[in-house]
Amino acid sequence: MLKSNAKYHLGQVLKHRKHTFRGVVFDVDAIFSNTQEWYDAIPEDSRPAKNQPFYHLLAENDESYYVAYVSEQNLIPDASGGPVGHPDLPDLFGDFEDGRYPLHFQLN
Repeated sequence: MLKSNAKYHLGQVLKHRKHTFRGVVFDVDAIFSNTQEWYDAIPEDSRPAKNQPFYHLLAENDESYYVAYVSEQNLIPDASGGPVGHPDLPDLFGDFEDGRYPLHFQLN
């Protein structure tokens, strides 16, 4: 049996360690669950280990909004204290409060 503990939680605002984007966690995979093609597109010297949590983020940078898929090792909490402007946030979360977004729906 695989045992994995996610460091971050749904609704938390995080930023990438190396790239200039931040986002809100809306889903977590216990281990890598994307395609091999996606993984192979990452330069070999930058590829994260697959046996760690991967996070789905509603992400933003200075130019656009998008969905990002990022390994735990490449994320850190965003200390800016500000909200994220992604237009899909209201579909999943309530208003930004105390540095996070509360879920709008009940999880199973």
